[in-house]
Amino acid sequence: MLSWKFRQLIIDNSIAQIMSHKAGFVNIIGNPNVGKSTLMNALIGEKLSIITSKAQTTRHRILGIVNTEDCQIIFSDTPGIIKPAYKLQSSMMDFVKSAFEDADVLIYMVEIGEKALKDEDFFKKICNTKTPVLLLLNKIDVSNQEALEEAVAYWAEQVPNAEILPISALTNFNTQVVLNRIMELLPDSPPFYPKDQLTDKPERFFVNETVREKILLHYKKEIPYAVEVITDAFEEEEKIIRIQTTIMVERDTQKGIIIGHKGSAIKRVGQEARKDLEKFFDKKVHIELFVKVNKNWRSNDRQLKRFGYRD
Repeated sequence: MLSWKFRQLIIDNSIAQIMSHKAGFVNIIGNPNVGKSTLMNALIGEKLSIITSKAQTTRHRILGIVNTEDCQIIFSDTPGIIKPAYKLQSSMMDFVKSAFEDADVLIYMVEIGEKALKDEDFFKKICNTKTPVLLLLNKIDVSNQEALEEAVAYWAEQVPNAEILPISALTNFNTQVVLNRIMELLPDSPPFYPKDQLTDKPERFFVNETVREKILLHYKKEIPYAVEVITDAFEEEEKIIRIQTTIMVERDTQKGIIIGHKGSAIKRVGQEARKDLEKFFDKKVHIELFVKVNKNWRSNDRQLKRFGYRD
């Protein structure tokens, strides 16, 4: 049997190892199109969140994990804050609410010239939270010194509990400074996830998001917002991944637009998605796309649960 002193030595060493390791959740919130997804992708060094110029590109809360020997940072990209108009958007805002609940560090991201968050209740939460807040002034690469100084002064008055850092997520300016500051602010903790894990999402999720990104890029008006993507088959072989994915729309007319003349539009989506997925998985990909009508899915609780927007 182990002696009392030896057992205590093991316990002390275990505690010392835990206390020398930091880990925590760093949750990114802000208005649509301020660069939240670009920032997270830059900080983790991988493209986990899709990026387009359209609002509501991010629909889910997506975790990206950065691991070092003595630290684990769990970044959380969230949908842009909006006033919900239908049930899907309400579910998206629920993801934002959850980001306030488990944050060890809160990143509030704004761009130069922006003056307010699009939901006053969320803004009050930021101003009153006891969680450390980093207010990141993004897109300074397309601004000037005078505008930057005005923005710093404005936000220092609006959110006095925040630490303000100017950045350019697109050009990676000051992102390492942000990363270093986060490491300083995180609590002592053992890792929450295995050290080789990059995200909490399965492979099929990234297939869905890649296809949806191409739809956001190539279709106009309401079409991208009426679309949901679900992967029905994901079969990984030694040299190739074979994928079958369905694009859901709400109306028959939308189905025709997605497919395009003689299938030309959906063919382009498939070709571009395949190229991105081959880079992401580092393997040859064969993807088949289908289009189905799922009427009013954005306002259907059962369908929202099916697509992962409800518990």
